[in-house]
Amino acid sequence: MDRILVTGGTGYIGSHTVVELQQAGYSVVIIDDLSNSNREVIDGIERITGIRPDFVEGDCTDMQTLSKLFADYPDIKGIINFAASKAVGESMQKPILYYRNNLNTLLNLLDLMGPNGVKGIVFSSSCTVYGEPDENPVTEKAPIKKATSPYGNTKQISEEIITDVINAGAPFKSVILRYFNPVGAHPSAEIGELPNGVPQNLIPYLTQTAIGIRQELSVFGDDYDTPDGSCIRDYINVVDLAKAHVIAVKRMLEDKSDAKIEIFNLGTGNGVSVLELINVFEEATGVKVPHKIVGRRAGDIEKVWANPAYANEVLGWKATSTLADTMRSAWAWQLKLRERGVM
Repeated sequence: MDRILVTGGTGYIGSHTVVELQQAGYSVVIIDDLSNSNREVIDGIERITGIRPDFVEGDCTDMQTLSKLFADYPDIKGIINFAASKAVGESMQKPILYYRNNLNTLLNLLDLMGPNGVKGIVFSSSCTVYGEPDENPVTEKAPIKKATSPYGNTKQISEEIITDVINAGAPFKSVILRYFNPVGAHPSAEIGELPNGVPQNLIPYLTQTAIGIRQELSVFGDDYDTPDGSCIRDYINVVDLAKAHVIAVKRMLEDKSDAKIEIFNLGTGNGVSVLELINVFEEATGVKVPHKIVGRRAGDIEKVWANPAYANEVLGWKATSTLADTMRSAWAWQLKLRERGVM
């Protein structure tokens, strides 16, 4: 079994990807500093797959820690990098944290890949690289706009770093996956989105509000140029998203890439407003979500959704989950957390 290093693998998208990797027959080692996750996630992965992935607690910005990991696991063939701070709003308040964490992690990985014989890296990028797009849906050929947040800027810079390093002759490949908005949880309700502290992302705050942990959900702005005035996003089921990473890894390791750097949008192709999303959740679960309209949030993009045709065609991947099913999975995960006494 080829061994894959998953940085940030106890996080939300990382943990779901580890499940899909293991179910596809890969051997996985996770490194995570647990700054926005917890080690109990490993138990959930094991309950789903019957396999406990190797786990290293460590900070990827520390070169000594990463060097030791590669020494301990000399057979790592591919990397999926999720080790990054990821909240737009928080990045506006803590830009240095975002630049230091997101960029230094990537630089360290790229430094170590060649000497350790790693064949490729799948990079977790974002639709934020498109900024406020000229038109929707967005294709991979859309212009890269000035980022509206430090978070988005770290993704733009990271893509440029990967491109420069590979174009300079690095002996490895990369698949860059530009996510739209991952939501939901594993259908088993064994893993899901559980950030430490107050959630920065919409769905965990929404489910925590629905179950009574938070008083009400804030909808940031109702005066955007959209049908109901709230921001529009492309909400993609996290398991669908995770499966794309497995396809990308396989493509690199089997030398089936069309180029040394490939870029794909991962989304559903459907734009849904925040207010529509709340309505879908309420209809799917029968649970009301107390919410109020507040002012716009700095760094937010008005509307963006994907044209996923390129990923559909070239990767043979497609998002298949309905938004209603995805909302039900998020609610089932929240109920499981309550049952366990976690939240």
